[in-house]
Amino acid sequence: MTVFAASRPDLSSGAYRVWQRNRDVLLRLWKSEFLAQLIEPVIVILALGIGLGQFVELESGEEYVTFLAPGLLAMFPMFSAVFECAWGSYVRLEMQGTYKAIMATPVSVDDIITGEILWGTTRSMVNGAYILLVAAVLSPWLPMVESPWAILVVPLGALPGVLFSSVSIAFASIARAMSQFSYFFNLVINPMFWFGGAFFPFAELPQWAQVLGWFIPLTHVVEMYRDLLQGTPGWGTIGHFAWLLVATALFYLVALTSMRRRLVD
Repeated sequence: MTVFAASRPDLSSGAYRVWQRNRDVLLRLWKSEFLAQLIEPVIVILALGIGLGQFVELESGEEYVTFLAPGLLAMFPMFSAVFECAWGSYVRLEMQGTYKAIMATPVSVDDIITGEILWGTTRSMVNGAYILLVAAVLSPWLPMVESPWAILVVPLGALPGVLFSSVSIAFASIARAMSQFSYFFNLVINPMFWFGGAFFPFAELPQWAQVLGWFIPLTHVVEMYRDLLQGTPGWGTIGHFAWLLVATALFYLVALTSMRRRLVD
């Protein structure tokens, strides 16, 4: 019971206030923040779908851009959460002193971290909704969205949003210099980017690679989204969701515990 009480989040409406603070900052800087994010997904879709897609033939006969779409819907929101809750959180923690200032108010440490995670999730979901919109608009020419089930990508995107935000803020809590984030990007994010099943069929990998890939969170996000975009949700989709749910709860508690130590020390 003592262990449970120690790990139980100390939450209040303060978490919303932290989220609100980040929202207000974004609203002041939205012109510089959103321009690149609006253009980049369109360029990537056109480059990989129209360019590279003409040279890639899948054994299933599926068009490469159709195969690629779920990966893009998983990766771009992941990057939004990572940059917001890794680099962004570290800046607010060490360089701007934002967390220390908030701690002088009746807001708990858990409120701060949860508010940060919710903000990273918000940025991730907005990014995912925009990419889904772009994919739907381009679908008459590039078949990326094949089913109305695809709309569920938006609300379900909250789960990987919380997961990747929690993973990122957990690393921010142990980083002692900005340069250390190169380890996080190269050893955590890059492997997920390349081996999460977004760019090539996961089933074509060697068996040992498929076993390792099962532990990569992005793999389950991509497969869940692929089922929805293709209109084939089933028990496998529920299995991917359950895996992500457990991993999200675990990393959320890790993020809280680790950042508590950092801020209290």
